[in-house]
Amino acid sequence: MDRRKKIRWKIVGCAIGLSATLATLIVGAPSAASSSAAAPASSSAALPDPRPLGAKVFQGWALDTCHAPSLETLRAWSGSRYRAVGVYYGGRGRACPSQPNLTVSWMRGTRDIGWRVLPIYVGSQSPCVRNTNKKHVTIGGKPSSQGRTEGKDAVKRAKALAIKKRSALYLDMEAYDQTRTSCAKTTLSFIRSWCREVRSHGYFPGFYSSAESGVLHVEKAREAGKHDLPSVMWFARWSGKASLSGEPVLPKSAWHPHRRIHQYVGNVTEKHGGRTLHIDRNKVDAPVAIID
Repeated sequence: MDRRKKIRWKIVGCAIGLSATLATLIVGAPSAASSSAAAPASSSAALPDPRPLGAKVFQGWALDTCHAPSLETLRAWSGSRYRAVGVYYGGRGRACPSQPNLTVSWMRGTRDIGWRVLPIYVGSQSPCVRNTNKKHVTIGGKPSSQGRTEGKDAVKRAKALAIKKRSALYLDMEAYDQTRTSCAKTTLSFIRSWCREVRSHGYFPGFYSSAESGVLHVEKAREAGKHDLPSVMWFARWSGKASLSGEPVLPKSAWHPHRRIHQYVGNVTEKHGGRTLHIDRNKVDAPVAIID
């Protein structure tokens, strides 16, 4: 090979290496397929600040509600402390699959009036899910394949709503019995596969669950050195008091910095500007949707 070809191949090799490094950085934790040179010793290693990786971080108060509120309602709530809204944009496990307000126009309108969006995907649920209303949408016999398929669907639906790369997409896994070994293994396989797929498309995979079930389960996996875990943790503990750093099952160094949401009150009714919503309350320091 002549000298010019050698130089050209060196440049190509450097470009490929740089692309791989950036792909690793944006996830906050490498996949199992990452090279050993690029990967930290385990996924318990500290995660970087997601903002230099392209994330848009919101710090403040958020509500989530079954149906995406109209823009008129969000304008009416402009006098409240809330400035972010969680919306159930996809997944076979959604309690409210009909979302007439959830369009590209709504996403852009929400952004334009100063609100941020937390996209929530309610996919297949754990085989040992506690909510009887979710038992008809449990993970099947091929959890890894199913997680990958639903991860692709989460990305496809996000793109259809003008949600750009470097946004966070949150997988909603309702409370389950993580002490049941076989069930826990199946559930974690699905979660990791979903996260890996979402991450491979340039999005931050987030995870929502009860602090004492899914969150504790994933935290144990992190401590065990598992990879392909969520980049952001949204934990539900209805203590009535918001605390991003005081969650008992999460060490302060885990999912930090700017990678936590605490759902601290659920199923309450609030009225602002003459408009009433049934909501859950959240304190946020985490990536949100970036709207095209």
